[in-house]
Amino acid sequence: MHPDVRPFCHEPTSTWSYVVSDPESRTAAIIDPALDFDIHSGRCWTAAADEIVAHMRRERLTLEWILETHAHADHLSAAPHIKAVLGGRIAIGAGICKVQQVFRDVFNLGPGFPVDGRQFDRLLRDGEEFQAGSISIRAIATPGHTNDSLSYLIGDAVFVGDSIFMPDGGTARCDFPGGDAVVLYASIRRLYELPPDTRVFVCHDYSPGGREIRCETTIAAQRSGNIHLRDGVTEAEFVALRTKRDAGLDVPELLYPAVQANIRAGQLPDPEANGRRYLKLPLTCPVA
Repeated sequence: MHPDVRPFCHEPTSTWSYVVSDPESRTAAIIDPALDFDIHSGRCWTAAADEIVAHMRRERLTLEWILETHAHADHLSAAPHIKAVLGGRIAIGAGICKVQQVFRDVFNLGPGFPVDGRQFDRLLRDGEEFQAGSISIRAIATPGHTNDSLSYLIGDAVFVGDSIFMPDGGTARCDFPGGDAVVLYASIRRLYELPPDTRVFVCHDYSPGGREIRCETTIAAQRSGNIHLRDGVTEAEFVALRTKRDAGLDVPELLYPAVQANIRAGQLPDPEANGRRYLKLPLTCPVA
């Protein structure tokens, strides 16, 4: 099967979102939709998500699924907005439960915060197959960047989240809670077992060297040219490279706001007594 893939770039976070549809049945899935968010003012809006909604309506597509490749640390999910407007069900990898457990403690959310994934409509396990109308989708667990990282194989296309970027962008960092370079190596090698002409769609592209942004490559191109993990790179070499590189990376600017929303399937914390919602910022500075 050769599904139609329509990419949308959220430029402020260099995030690629996708509408994947079957041209015959007109059914679709949306992958990794991004919410507009300004960290300085705390303002949220839905311009990027509304472009996706407009495309769905223009093409007369029926939405079955909103698929998250993981609980992102670099943008807030627009899944709740998409669901409210178009319907559909929100799904993520079953590893989200481990992510929720970690960040419930980080943000001191208390024992009342559910860590069983109930905020999502469906938790997907490795190898599960499900349908979006006539589209068959297979979940491939690809942890290493995070515990819940999941790739989606849809026909001849695979959506890999943050596991790998474009070949000249390399691979995802592994220094978040639950990250593990050894595990990511195995996950990527597993993706490399897909047919060489499989279309690969990435979640981010940071245009190395200032080149034009891109979202699509192939398994063959990754295996031959990924600057971090191509054919011939051993596990030990990859782990050493990844560990050294991660040690010099800054914390993502939207890490704390994004994760607080995304472990809730994109929902923001409930309003407090004054009717306003608040996001927490853990502090590490010494207190006099």
